[in-house]
Amino acid sequence: MTTRISLLALLLTAASTLLPVSARALDVPKGDVILTVTGRLDHPNADGKAQFDLPMLEALAGRSGEMETPWTEGRLTFSGPLLRSVLTAAGAHGTKVKLTALNDYSAELPMEDATDLDTMLATRMNGAVMSVRDKGPLFLIYPFDEKPELMNEKYFSRSVWQIRDIEVTE
Repeated sequence: MTTRISLLALLLTAASTLLPVSARALDVPKGDVILTVTGRLDHPNADGKAQFDLPMLEALAGRSGEMETPWTEGRLTFSGPLLRSVLTAAGAHGTKVKLTALNDYSAELPMEDATDLDTMLATRMNGAVMSVRDKGPLFLIYPFDEKPELMNEKYFSRSVWQIRDIEVTE
């Protein structure tokens, strides 16, 4: 009987490692919280919210891209988790995403900007963690390097920096 229970526990543990991130509970941040996701979430980790510290964000699927932006000088390399990875980890579901900065500036974007484009929440610029002074801790970067057609006012106005909160609605 003990062998069967041990075998069952081993099988359940192995199966849980095969589950996609979206089916797992979200860990609790161990460091300073730099992002809070609210709204329609299936995987909150703190009073109905999903909170992330830097290591949690940087452990998610992400990208890196070298590009010019209207807000920086020259070609810089930005890297960080894909917005869709963050939303998936939080179990977010909805049609709109509202990003709010430290100074309360906010922009609303359709969920398709997260699901259909490789938008990233940049945590690093040229390999260094982004400080508040340098548009950090998080800067929504559209894939301007892969899709030059995104270099227009529509996407510029959605490119929030110094992000502290994301709200998922509808």
